[in-house]
Amino acid sequence: MSGARMKHGFDTLARWLLAAQWRSHRGRALVAVLTIALGVGLGYAVQLINGAAFNEFSAAARSLSGQADLQVRGAQPFIDEQIYPRLATHAGVAVASPVLEVDAAVPGKSAPLKLLGADVFRARRIAPDLVGVPSPQAPLDVLAGDAIFLSSAAQTWLGARNGAPVELQNGTAPVMLRMAGGIARTRPGQRIAVMDIAAVQTHFALEGKLSRVDLQLARGVDREAFRQTLQRELGARFVVTETSDVESRTDRLSRAYRINMNVLALVALFTGAFLVFSTQAAGVVRRRAQFALLRVLGMTRAALVRQIMVEGALLGVAGGVLGIALGFTVAALALRFFGSDLGGGYFPGVEPRVAFEPVASGIFLALGIGVALAGTLAPALEAARTRPAPALKAGSEEAALTPLGTPWPALACLVLGAALTQAPPLFETPVAGYVAVALLLVGGIALMPRLTASAFRRAPRSRSAVATLALARLANAPGQASIAMGGVLSSFTLIVAMAIMVTSFRVSVEDWLAHLLSADLYVRMASGGDTGGLDPAQQAQLAAADGVAHAAFTRTSKLTLDAAKPPVVLIARELDAADPGATLQMTGAVLPTSAWRADETPVWASEAMVDLYGYRVGERVTLPVGGKDARFVVAGIWRDYVRQTGALQMRIGDYRKLTGDLTATDIAITLRAGSSAAQVIGALKRLPFGGTLEFSQPGEIRARTLTIFDRSFAVTYLLEAVAIVIGLFGVGATFSMQTLARAREFGMLRHVGVTRAQILALLASEAGWLTLLGIALGCLLGFAISLILVFVVNPQSFHWSMSLHVPWTPIAVIACVMLASSCATAVLSGRRAVSVDAVRAVREDW
Repeated sequence: MSGARMKHGFDTLARWLLAAQWRSHRGRALVAVLTIALGVGLGYAVQLINGAAFNEFSAAARSLSGQADLQVRGAQPFIDEQIYPRLATHAGVAVASPVLEVDAAVPGKSAPLKLLGADVFRARRIAPDLVGVPSPQAPLDVLAGDAIFLSSAAQTWLGARNGAPVELQNGTAPVMLRMAGGIARTRPGQRIAVMDIAAVQTHFALEGKLSRVDLQLARGVDREAFRQTLQRELGARFVVTETSDVESRTDRLSRAYRINMNVLALVALFTGAFLVFSTQAAGVVRRRAQFALLRVLGMTRAALVRQIMVEGALLGVAGGVLGIALGFTVAALALRFFGSDLGGGYFPGVEPRVAFEPVASGIFLALGIGVALAGTLAPALEAARTRPAPALKAGSEEAALTPLGTPWPALACLVLGAALTQAPPLFETPVAGYVAVALLLVGGIALMPRLTASAFRRAPRSRSAVATLALARLANAPGQASIAMGGVLSSFTLIVAMAIMVTSFRVSVEDWLAHLLSADLYVRMASGGDTGGLDPAQQAQLAAADGVAHAAFTRTSKLTLDAAKPPVVLIARELDAADPGATLQMTGAVLPTSAWRADETPVWASEAMVDLYGYRVGERVTLPVGGKDARFVVAGIWRDYVRQTGALQMRIGDYRKLTGDLTATDIAITLRAGSSAAQVIGALKRLPFGGTLEFSQPGEIRARTLTIFDRSFAVTYLLEAVAIVIGLFGVGATFSMQTLARAREFGMLRHVGVTRAQILALLASEAGWLTLLGIALGCLLGFAISLILVFVVNPQSFHWSMSLHVPWTPIAVIACVMLASSCATAVLSGRRAVSVDAVRAVREDW
């Protein structure tokens, strides 16, 4: 026979084998395909949702900057407008456009309206899309003091139309305006308003203030060199940024969240790889005689490896393609019904639409194929190494799995994983931590054959014949037992790790809230926003209201310390410098008051400030507070689960002395003995400005915060459910395949008098012991991985720490469900095997 004809014959044989494998094991193949599809689909959906939201949010942020080359902002939210003529006449500047950006409170709404005040003549040259479009009958409305122009989304949100009144709020005072038209062009869902800059300054008591100055440079000016020169001229109180820095800040803010969501979504895919491996390994062991016969007939080792790898690749292709379609559908539905941020809250005010991403699709498709090939490679190489003659005889299956018992690769993975937990983050992302988790999981599963053999050989023997047979087989066939346990171990390990991580975070947040919410009632300016606040007279009225024992006032603002990073929140409140732990949840020792210098002001930094800015207790820093650089000393580090970009707290007396700002935005009220919260709320509502206040009790704030927490971790809860399903799929597929492969063994047992019921009991016993061992080892391995998630991944991702808490009851319930399901699956799979005629099953053995 010629080489070409032989090659054609083997190609035809390969197609026949693929078709036969599909027909005879269609159910197991579908399980593997669905598992890969789940992993690919969840990861792809998360990528599409976050990618669409980030792109739309970045486009909306860029639209606010128009065609500006640079922006000059202050370290604090507002700057003196005297900087504008200096910049407008600066050499190299073609156009300078002043902008006053205000988050204006809206009565009856839970969110503020972004209001831009601009010089229409300057804005037309830099940001023509953000210019108001007046009616042809009133072209001068762009300069009118009461005219406001709304984007389409803002018009819908406020229910406004041309000529209708629009009410905003400056502190406790209403601001009545008139809708004069729309805006030239805005992004879908972008709720913004535009007014003349002088009108915004007047209505919101910001005379002489700006938010930024947009600069368009003259032709030929080197932008980066100009930016550096201008930054040196203006000093630290101003920040000179490029418009792309807005996108960079958004990326840094949401990067950890997006990466963590993608990694969690890939958990299902990672677990699916073990299911593919166990399915393929069991299938290769079962078909050893077939492969040996093919080798005898002339198939080469390379051709045999290729044949098995093609089987795995087809599973990966089918699962990947199905996963891409599933992910696109899930992303489209999630964006339509549940919003764009999966609970993260990083992309407010945008309406993204899912779009097909060729690069992301290719990556996730490659991941699906990759995990299938990775799960198939070891069984394929083992099949190629096996000598045909021994493989044609029955009883050599366990010998094929002997290489799996080699402990050194597994131990190397465990040691390397432990070492990587000490590595610092890469690009502010815990890359080493994620790799350590993967290595611990791989190493732990790779040790299973050795641990299985050791555990069951040392197990005490029972008087029951069924139990004795079950333990003897598990002890003498640890390779096959480990394959059966792989799906249980991988899924249960990840379930335990994620459950401990989420529970630790949730309980830590509850403890933090209990420490933080020490007052009886909390009051804030309704609708949020950064316009105005309670003046000293109003604060005095509130503190003197009936039933109020004490009112602690807070003023919140922002500081920009680094142009490439999001602003830091500055919180001024009542703090006892001698005992800051009474108000804040401190994470370590605090600086005593005796350690401060006379010209220093104490400030307490959140944990994020340690990671992002290198703050340490006792460190002296300079902060642009109050229009000048003031000297501060870091007096302690406190825990903050709200602001991952950093926060600073200082005494409100120090803040007022440095800034001259006497207003307050939030109030914590301690009730007088015998007074109820309802009575005090009623008294406060009767104040002249009572209608502008919003009231919350500690229980309400705690419930609302935990609801947001649960929404943020909804994907994690879903992935835990997926991991359980995948684990049960793995148990079912593997036990079914191994049970059918043991038909000859069951036939021999039937010949010596073992009944069908006893064989089914034997299978249930084997499944029970295996699953118990898998659950025990899964608890240990999951606990080790949870330590990495709690003490490495989360602090490096979000810059906060937490205490460890184990949810024993949910873990025990899931363990019982998996144990019962494994035993039931083994019995159901065994019914088919024991139904085969005992004599025929034994005759198949050579």
